[in-house]
Amino acid sequence: MSKFIDPNILGKLGNLSQADADSYPFGVVKVDESGKILLYNKYESELANVPIQTAVGKNFFTEVAICTNNRIFYGRFKEGMISGDLDIAFNYVFTYKMKPTNVVIHLYHDKGTNTNWIFVKLR
Repeated sequence: MSKFIDPNILGKLGNLSQADADSYPFGVVKVDESGKILLYNKYESELANVPIQTAVGKNFFTEVAICTNNRIFYGRFKEGMISGDLDIAFNYVFTYKMKPTNVVIHLYHDKGTNTNWIFVKLR
């Protein structure tokens, strides 16, 4: 599974503004170690049909994208939080409040800024 995030973008995550995130042609979700959404971009908002202001502050896995609260998705995220090493891409199908939607997911922990990211791209 190829990771679709440009390394130049990964280098800018610490200073990523809402406007920067909104300019990307894929979903960008910044979460804390428990999954609480700190940043949610326009692409992801439109894909999931969840307004940005509704998503921010909620838990990605249990309140916003409930279909990700499983071993395949949330389990990999939790393993990455425990090991301190999260950089994995995999195919997934979103099903919560939407027709089944095939996506590529890239879970990433930026060690330099100690931030966690969920990137989503249609496939």
